[in-house]
Amino acid sequence: MSIITIQLGQCGNQVGREVFDALCTDLHSTHELCSKKENQSFQAACKERFFSEEKSEVPAARAILVDMEPKVIGQTLLRASKSGHWKYDHRSHFSQKQGSGNNWASGYCVHGPKHKEVIMNLVQKEAEKCDRLSGFLTVMSMAGGTGSGLGTFVTESLQDAYPTAFLLNHVIWPYGTGEVIVQNYNSLLTLSHLYQSSDALLVHENDAVHKICAQLMKIKQISFRDVNQVIAHQLGSILQPAYSSEGAAQYSQSPLGDLMEAVVPHPEFKMLGLRNIPQMSETSLAYSTFAWPGLLKQLRQMLIANARIEEGIDWQVRPPLPGLSPSQKPSPNKAVNFNTSVANLVVLRGKEVQTADLGGFRDPALYTSWLNAPDALDVWKTPRAFNKYEKSVSLVSNSQFLLKPIDNIVGKAWKMFASKAYVHQYTKFGIEEEDFLDCFTALEQVVASYTSL
Repeated sequence: MSIITIQLGQCGNQVGREVFDALCTDLHSTHELCSKKENQSFQAACKERFFSEEKSEVPAARAILVDMEPKVIGQTLLRASKSGHWKYDHRSHFSQKQGSGNNWASGYCVHGPKHKEVIMNLVQKEAEKCDRLSGFLTVMSMAGGTGSGLGTFVTESLQDAYPTAFLLNHVIWPYGTGEVIVQNYNSLLTLSHLYQSSDALLVHENDAVHKICAQLMKIKQISFRDVNQVIAHQLGSILQPAYSSEGAAQYSQSPLGDLMEAVVPHPEFKMLGLRNIPQMSETSLAYSTFAWPGLLKQLRQMLIANARIEEGIDWQVRPPLPGLSPSQKPSPNKAVNFNTSVANLVVLRGKEVQTADLGGFRDPALYTSWLNAPDALDVWKTPRAFNKYEKSVSLVSNSQFLLKPIDNIVGKAWKMFASKAYVHQYTKFGIEEEDFLDCFTALEQVVASYTSL
């Protein structure tokens, strides 16, 4: 089944291009770890998911590019075509001459309704190319105006037009130090609205990815493209085909459906985090060897201690003793806090993958008490390695990992709102003070739900 990717705003289009580049690089890489038949099966599944074949031409990404300014879309189309391995359909993009000015309300209330028909027509044409549609992956930022505001409007339009299709929003969380002065307003409005219309929100935090670039990839002068390439690598590690059950004869036929079934068991819990190890520079990789027990032990502790990268993990954090009530568990505001999960998905790729022991992730102490531990963990595997790593493992976690970042955004936005700072910039486009209050209430409920795990 196919996934249609919708790239929204400057950030969404730049990240989206890197995602397709990572997928295509992996698709064409040679792998001696699996059989020729296995490799062919993998390639066929990947192509069906992400690319549409055109006669005598390179495959075209199943994607729609949307931005209110033309510059980034033009650059994105050009870079893709220059790769020689894949391209975008030159008819599947939409841009205008004026952006949203980093204002969520402008994207949501003005550009969204104004351009809904043409954008949804592009979506329909792309959907008609699919023999079987699994759903939609939107790629967007929370900080600006087009990606966040228009992205939210498009998400709601997709839900209305395709109620049976799965909808996964990939959201880039802004730097804590600030990218735009009103980013906390934009983030508040984006998260609260998406929580109502999306099946799940898969979040990448810019600060965490920046640390990966600096500490693991050893990049001296980190660019946005470096950050985007790390995000793309991690997304590719879970989106590429894998067997979703032991002894499966074919790769998963409903990738987004299987993902939702694995990690979103309750509609009140939709926030997903993604970790992938190992990640390192080419130089370091040449001198490194990996074993499944070591990788899985490290990843499990990253989950427990809520560590974003594999360096500097707090190994002192341990699961609570059996029988503790939520009130007896450590407070979410404490620095050393155990990260309770609703559900987890572990994706293993590479050599001797069948020997990997996932027992550590089946520990009931890792999960909330209202789910049986066996039902809270899913494992996907494939003997085909991912890109340059002989062994790699990814974790999609529905857990308390975003409690503090959400709390920070709500707190900062509330301080600004209490003094009515910049509120007039939103009310002039139709977002009233009551709308802000509803969004605060919605996110405070999300925080309360995850805190109670």
